[in-house]
Amino acid sequence: MNTSVGPLEWLMEWYRSNCDGDWEHQHGIRIGTLDNPGWYLEVDLENTSKDGCVLPRRLIERTEIDWVDVETKDNMFRAYGGPGNLGEIINLFAAFVESAAHE
Repeated sequence: MNTSVGPLEWLMEWYRSNCDGDWEHQHGIRIGTLDNPGWYLEVDLENTSKDGCVLPRRLIERTEIDWVDVETKDNMFRAYGGPGNLGEIINLFAAFVESAAHE
């Protein structure tokens, strides 16, 4: 991830770069809250540079409120985390996008 911008700015730029007049009407990004509490980030990968890429599930549990769970499933990047982990979740998506792997 470009270290000169924060996670949210990076995500906004990635979104903008994928808006082509079609993608944003059919696909997109969803960010919301969980009731346990926490955050989720879901990104539709269809027609992006990561279309079809696989990221095996990775669960990191540090404490009851400091955790992340990330994977791709059904051509969607899905990440969940504790109430203070939204930036980390976005950074994990950025690392996935910028990785060369296309398992």
